[in-house]
Amino acid sequence: MLRASQRLFLASRRGVSSTFQPHRLNSARTFSAEPINQDWAEAFREATEELQSDVGFQESAERLRNLCRTDLLRGTDLRDEPERFFEAHRILARHAVTHGPGFWIRFTVHYNLFAGTILAVGNEQQVNDLANFQAEGKLGCFSLTEKLAGVQSGLVVQTTIDYDQDKGTFNLNTPNEGARKNWISQGFTADKTVVLADLRVKGESKGPHAFVMDFRKDGKLVDGIIVDDMGKKTVGNDLDNAWIHFDNVELPKESMLSKYAHISEDGEYVLKSKVRPFDMIGQRLYTGRIAVGQAALEYRRQLFAQTKEYSDNKRTFAFDGEPVLSEIPQLEAIYQENEEKLAVLDKFVGDCEAALADCLRKDEPPSSQLVDAIATVKVKCVEESIDMCHRLKQEVGSFALMADSGFSTMDFLNCCKFAEGDSRILMSKLARDRIKAFSKDAKAGNPEEIALCKQLVAGMGEAVKGGKTQQQAWDGEWRTVYNLAEAVMARVQKEGV
Repeated sequence: MLRASQRLFLASRRGVSSTFQPHRLNSARTFSAEPINQDWAEAFREATEELQSDVGFQESAERLRNLCRTDLLRGTDLRDEPERFFEAHRILARHAVTHGPGFWIRFTVHYNLFAGTILAVGNEQQVNDLANFQAEGKLGCFSLTEKLAGVQSGLVVQTTIDYDQDKGTFNLNTPNEGARKNWISQGFTADKTVVLADLRVKGESKGPHAFVMDFRKDGKLVDGIIVDDMGKKTVGNDLDNAWIHFDNVELPKESMLSKYAHISEDGEYVLKSKVRPFDMIGQRLYTGRIAVGQAALEYRRQLFAQTKEYSDNKRTFAFDGEPVLSEIPQLEAIYQENEEKLAVLDKFVGDCEAALADCLRKDEPPSSQLVDAIATVKVKCVEESIDMCHRLKQEVGSFALMADSGFSTMDFLNCCKFAEGDSRILMSKLARDRIKAFSKDAKAGNPEEIALCKQLVAGMGEAVKGGKTQQQAWDGEWRTVYNLAEAVMARVQKEGV
């Protein structure tokens, strides 16, 4: 049954008049994104306030189906109302302290990776289908990552999909065990999937392309699909994670997400514009990185708030007065440090969200500067949150050992670290890009970055002279690589968006 605030909001979506009072949910934030609608935010909070982590993945998936059916957040809101998309992720991240990362990941896989990819590279009819999926409570997963393409190796797609001109269909295959789709969230409950596969037309590879397909019909896997469980995890076991194997799965021609490329009537591959489909699929990494960065901050904010509530009321011994635990110098200092650092990142993340939201509405790719800023958001929000939460755990004492303190779900931050581009890979890319710029102009930029570039180039040069490959030389200088990335991120953060 819908609550009053949910009915009020849904009435507005159907064109019934209602009073809206746009405002900023957190007055401490100073970014310039569109203000969040108060009625919508309250309705979404109420719809998600009773989440639980001690449920099976089928029940967890059913709760997401029910949330989808409310129509509070649509698959197209990422384009039409991006601020709602990001705020929904923030609201759910606050539950992660108590319930772990399971539902948050399930939610972002469906709305960002599955629906968002269809929105990015699907044709008009495929985008319109999102509304039907939502009304029916159908869930999607995102079949991208493969077993041999672990988080440290970047993106590799060995799954193949061949176009059969005689039948007018595609044939989807997993050529070897290493090409199995790996760690696919919602793999045991999804009805649909967007699968990334190397498209081959007349024997020629056209690179990774996206296809939307039935994954289950009436709860049963489509013929030719094999799945198995990734095993029990340290946290988030209400989320199903699977590996997936495709064995001669036949897909109709219209399964290809064809906004930018399609197969013509005579079986030719046609690229409709200069935009490569895979580049637009990558847009979901940018929205995901913003959402992940914000989630890490919200988790950290909530964990600190719960801990401070405890320490504010915990009396401790003193020869004079009756101090509380929060007044112990090291705890008082970390609380203050956390507030100051959060304010800085809140502003930076908010500015990046506003800039990216503008790109999403205009259906334009972000600038290279914004891409670097978004990578910085993801790395700094997650790594700083890991550091601050770990330090808090060391200072608060036995409270951190209690099951309901929130510290038992800190692996949520590890999930953030590896999601939407591993932090180390992003740092390595920032360093590589800076070295490329240095090779063109060794004097441009700030002195710290120039000095680190010189150190990195010199170190690699010596390694190559000694018989190392370029990659081995780069890997051998990993400390300098990460130091350079830190310097780049500090500049990017200082310059702002």
